[in-house]
Amino acid sequence: MQFEDSFFKRVEKKTKVDKDTIVHLAEKLQKNSMKDENTIREIIGTLSKMTGKPVSKEREDKIVETIIEDKVPKSIDKMF
Repeated sequence: MQFEDSFFKRVEKKTKVDKDTIVHLAEKLQKNSMKDENTIREIIGTLSKMTGKPVSKEREDKIVETIIEDKVPKSIDKMF
């Protein structure tokens, strides 16, 4: 599980969002469809509030579009 721990530590360092919160949000996404726009927007809003980083309407729209159209990078290294 070394990979997972290092991944979560990198994410937490950049976002200040802990592993438990990330896992909770991931579980929420698993219960709902990754193609459900409302769920994606809710997650974006939650992360924005948690990190204290506002997300403009334009950026939110682009994130939603990227996820729904399955254009999310497949490699973790490309995410950071």
